[in-house]
Amino acid sequence: MIKQFLSKLPRKLPKADQVDSLGGDSGNINANFSNGFQCTNVGSALSSKLNVVKRVSSAVFPTSIAAGVEPVEAHLSFKDVSNSQKPNLFVSKLNLCCEVHDYSDSEKQDLKRQTLIELVDFVSSGSAKFTEPAIAAVCKMCSVNLFRVFPPKYRSNCGGGETEDEEPIFDPAWSYLQIVYDLLLRFISYSSLDAKVAKKYIDHSFIVRLLDLFDSEDPRERDCLKTILHRIYGKFMVHRPFIRKAVSNIIYRFVFETERHNGIAELLEIFGSVISGFALPLKEEHKMFLWRALIPLHKPKSVGIYHQQLTYCVVQFIDKDPKLAGTVIKGLLKYWPITNSQKELMFISELEEVLEMTSMVEFQKIMVPLFRRIGCCLNSSHYQVAERAHLLWNNEHVLNLISHNRQVILPLVFSALERNAQNHWNQAVLNLTLNLRRMFCEMDEELVVVCQHKLEEEDSRLRVAAEKRRLTWERLETAAGLQPLAGNILGPVKPATCSVAC
Repeated sequence: MIKQFLSKLPRKLPKADQVDSLGGDSGNINANFSNGFQCTNVGSALSSKLNVVKRVSSAVFPTSIAAGVEPVEAHLSFKDVSNSQKPNLFVSKLNLCCEVHDYSDSEKQDLKRQTLIELVDFVSSGSAKFTEPAIAAVCKMCSVNLFRVFPPKYRSNCGGGETEDEEPIFDPAWSYLQIVYDLLLRFISYSSLDAKVAKKYIDHSFIVRLLDLFDSEDPRERDCLKTILHRIYGKFMVHRPFIRKAVSNIIYRFVFETERHNGIAELLEIFGSVISGFALPLKEEHKMFLWRALIPLHKPKSVGIYHQQLTYCVVQFIDKDPKLAGTVIKGLLKYWPITNSQKELMFISELEEVLEMTSMVEFQKIMVPLFRRIGCCLNSSHYQVAERAHLLWNNEHVLNLISHNRQVILPLVFSALERNAQNHWNQAVLNLTLNLRRMFCEMDEELVVVCQHKLEEEDSRLRVAAEKRRLTWERLETAAGLQPLAGNILGPVKPATCSVAC
């Protein structure tokens, strides 16, 4: 009975047999867990520890990383290693470039720059294989070298970013920053890059910090960022709504809070091509971007820096949906400048581009407030504003809209034309006014005569009203001069003399 019970118990292996039984797997264990995990000689303890380590490794690192290969010395050249070692050398060099050195240490800076050039050449050759460890290493290296906090802005102007009169500020670290940007661009544009894997590392946090770099003072950096963000938008469709929302937040902060940002022009240039790719019918989200972001961008004083890109975005929206023309024109009238003549010139130019794409139905909805404003521009004392407003009639589409609605438009601008003809100081504006009057006479002479009579009646009425006011003031002055002083009005009080000798 006892012998039968003992025969069922597992026999204890000799110490040599235990070691031999583990010898076949010792190489794999050392390869997979060379980061410091120790193995014991007890079978049950070893198996339990291995199971725990495997669970932790699979949870924290991808399978390809957990598989691991012996690291390669980062200072070796790609030509000096075999093809199987090149991916590991690529990751080693990326990790080496994660070190940030002081500018005074020229030797380390030159070594880092040379390493970055080797990485760019390796990616350009098409030999790179972007496994998950390589993708993680690229994103980490770019984050360490590119993402930084800019010093406070010390420009004297209150507008946002650079102006045309100011010299751009160049980053002293651009010699190696440019190479990092080049590597990031080639990485994102790589044809065999798996977007599903890369999106785990190029995530929302990465994109937000990339967008923060658009406030850089260096125009070369903003130009690189523009290309990179456009490629990210095209490659990672899952991030598109987030990018649009993040850019909208930057614009909101610029328009309604700070009015200071260096990269608005570049962001709008990206969105010009993004808007042209919107599907029809336009989503409500896209229309809200026009109403809440693009139209209020006409408000800041520094609109001249990005006005060309802003106009292109607005025109792209109207090209997608012509019914938005009326909304855009109302927005222009809302933010129309009163004392800034250069800004007014930009608004008139944009208005002409919008009117070229405006249908007759939409034009009739906004023509009354629009031509009241144009009438003020025709009569502007700034000759460039007045001249630019007259040139709207040289556009065939605008002239066609005006001619079909002349019964409403001519009475709105006729008084401005008459005042110009009588007393405008600039001869060029005077000649344009006379040409415009002649054009209206050829278009509808009877309407011109009617407007002339109405203007004369209005002038006569105003003269009568002015004469009545003058006579009323004369009577008041006469009555005030003959009125004696009231008895209760005290005369000037003499100061009392001091009876106490000082």
